[in-house]
Amino acid sequence: MNAKKVRYDADGVEAILTGIDEVYAMKGKHVVHLKVKKDKTPKADVLAAILGPFGTLRAPAFRRGRTLIVGFDEATYASILT
Repeated sequence: MNAKKVRYDADGVEAILTGIDEVYAMKGKHVVHLKVKKDKTPKADVLAAILGPFGTLRAPAFRRGRTLIVGFDEATYASILT
């Protein structure tokens, strides 16, 4: 989907988070790994990691199986996608 045309705010992200077990969120060189199902991570913590300053889903964001990846870090991509 084109992020310029389709925006996901905190309410819209609910549908994206359905069935997600893990979240990887990258901000610069800082990588946050949340185990949503196993650790029962609070929804507020997940939203803080994946929403940008304007309250919309940060880009790039994609789902691979039961994992949501938000942001960009080449090393993290290599470890998750291989």
